[in-house]
Amino acid sequence: MGALQMKDTHGKRSSSMSFALRWKHENVRLIVLSALISIAMTFMFLVLLHGTADKHVSVVVNGRETIVSTKQWSLQRLLDEQAITVGAYDKVSMPLEGGIEDGDRVVIDQAVPLVVRADGKAKTLYTTEKTVAAVMDQANITVRNQDKVVPPLTSSLKPNMVITVTRISKAYSESTIPVPFTVVKQDDPKLALGKEKLVQTGKQGAIVKRYERVFQDGVLVSQTLVEKMTKSSAVNQIVAIGTKKPEPKVTMLSAKSPAVTTMTKRGVTFSSKKVLRNVTLTAYSAGVASTGKGKNHPEYGITASGARVQEGRTIAVDPKVIPIGWWVYIEGIGFRRAEDTGSAVKGNKIDVYFDSESYADRFGLKRGYTVYILGPKKPEAL
Repeated sequence: MGALQMKDTHGKRSSSMSFALRWKHENVRLIVLSALISIAMTFMFLVLLHGTADKHVSVVVNGRETIVSTKQWSLQRLLDEQAITVGAYDKVSMPLEGGIEDGDRVVIDQAVPLVVRADGKAKTLYTTEKTVAAVMDQANITVRNQDKVVPPLTSSLKPNMVITVTRISKAYSESTIPVPFTVVKQDDPKLALGKEKLVQTGKQGAIVKRYERVFQDGVLVSQTLVEKMTKSSAVNQIVAIGTKKPEPKVTMLSAKSPAVTTMTKRGVTFSSKKVLRNVTLTAYSAGVASTGKGKNHPEYGITASGARVQEGRTIAVDPKVIPIGWWVYIEGIGFRRAEDTGSAVKGNKIDVYFDSESYADRFGLKRGYTVYILGPKKPEAL
C-alpha cells in the first residue's frame, strides 16, 4: 500500500509542471507586448520630459543674432513662436521640420526683391546675396570691363533696389579731308612789270582724321577725335609777278639847241643846255622810310632807270623837267645824274640820294638852288 501511495504523489507533480509550461507558452505574446508597451511609454515619457525642458537657441536673421529660450522641439514651431516668417526664396541653415537642441544656431537669410535692367529687359529677382556683383552671377548676366553698372558692382544690396547694366561699345571711323593749296606770289625783277608767270603748279594735300565713337546700348552718345595724320602735304602754287620796269628812254633836249652858257665849276668846264633856278632840294635813302623796301626786297637800291643807287651820283627828278640819264650840276652840291623818280618829285624839285638814312632825314628841305642841265655825258676835267 505504501508503494502505491508514492506512485500517486509523483503523478500529481507532473500534472502541475505541465500546466505551468502550457500557461507560459500560451501567454508569451502577451508578455512580449507588455514589455514593448512598457518601453514605449518610458521613451515617450523621456521625450516628453526632454521636450518640456527649456532650450537656448541662437537665431540669426539677416546677420542679426538673438538668443531665444523655448520649449519647442522643432524649428518651424520655434519660428512660429518667434513670429519669424520664412519666404520661398529665403535661406535657412536647418530643415524647418527638423528638431532643435539646446545650443543650436539657426541662420536665416531673408531674400530681398530687386529689379535688374539689362540688354533691353527688366526682371524682378529675389536674392539673399549681399552685393550687386553676386546678383549679376545669380541672374547669369555677364558684365564686361567697359560696361557701366549702376549702382557699382561692389555696392551692398537694399530692398527694391534697381540695378541698371548699360552696355558700352566703341567703334572707330576715319575721314579724309582735302587741304587746299596756297597761291604764293613772288616778285620777279627779271619779268616785265605787270606780267605773271606760273612757276609751280599747286597740289592739294590730305589730312586723315580718326574718330572714336561711343555707344550706350547701341545709341551713339559721343564722338571724339583721337588722331590726326597728314596723309599728304599741300604744295604751294607759285606765281611770278613781273617787277622789271622798262628801260628809260633818255629824252634829249633839242640837240640842235645851242648851249645856254659855258662855265667852269670845280675845275671842270662844261656847257649847260638849260639852267633851272630856285630849285628845291630834298634827300632820300634806299631804306624803308624813303622807298618802302627793305634790304631783302629784290628791288632794294634799284632806281627807276634800272641803275643801283650811288651816293654822290644818284638823284631823283621829274622826267618832264630833267631827262632820265642826264647829268646836272647843282650849285653847292656838285655833279649828279638823273637816275630815279618819285611821286613827290615834281617840277623844279630834286631828291638827292645819300646812303645814310639818318643824314637824309636831317637834310630836310632846301630852297633856292640853281641847277645846270648838262646832257647824257658827264663833263670831264681838261
